[in-house]
Amino acid sequence: MGEFVSVDVAGSVATIRLHRPPMNAISRGVQEELRDAARQVGADEAVRAVVLYGGDKVFAAGADVKEFAPMTHAQIMRDAERISSSIDAVARIPKPVIAAVTGYALGGGCELALAADFRVSAEDAKWGQPEILLGIIPGMGGTQRLPRLVGPARAKELIYTGRMIDAGEALGIGLADVVVPAEDVYSTAVEMATTYVNGPALALQAAKAAIDDGLETDLESGLRLESHLFASLFATADRDTGIRSFLENGPGKAEFT
Repeated sequence: MGEFVSVDVAGSVATIRLHRPPMNAISRGVQEELRDAARQVGADEAVRAVVLYGGDKVFAAGADVKEFAPMTHAQIMRDAERISSSIDAVARIPKPVIAAVTGYALGGGCELALAADFRVSAEDAKWGQPEILLGIIPGMGGTQRLPRLVGPARAKELIYTGRMIDAGEALGIGLADVVVPAEDVYSTAVEMATTYVNGPALALQAAKAAIDDGLETDLESGLRLESHLFASLFATADRDTGIRSFLENGPGKAEFT
């Protein structure tokens, strides 16, 4: 367990938990520990799915403004890529990742949630990218991941205005995938993660890579990537297990290892 970020594993589901009260502001220390946590769960073969969680009060209310306020242009030019890469490390975890969002997911907190594959939101949660109100723009992936998720026009409106939206609107535009009472957010996210625990780990990893990396390129290149990943899975034991089980017992009954 780090000072600000911990990793707990139960039943093959890892929880990456932020511990920086009162608002889980994403400081440099949080960024570095998030990067370490992402690498840890990504490399741990016992971990089959991941939940991102900030606690029952708040997910993360943004970057630590007091920390970067005194930085000069030269300093931020040297540091900007490192800042973004900490969230990117979470996005690149080669396993299903679910963000469990309570309270606020603003600025860097929203960008951290965007790095997950799915987002469970509390009914009273607030979402947004308010950086424009500080005279800056999102710097941890918000201008790139948000439009890919909700479309360019909606993303521009949220980023241009910096306004907060509630869970209902987040669900309506596709920013949130599930909305539940606040007390059910974490258990719902764990339940979602658990559905992947007994799945074919390498096929899930390949599916995530095909989708995420395919979105970064043109359709022709994406199709080539898909073909390569599809063919690579024929070298796995899970492929043999899955096809044999289908032929002998029908779909959905394979027990993958």
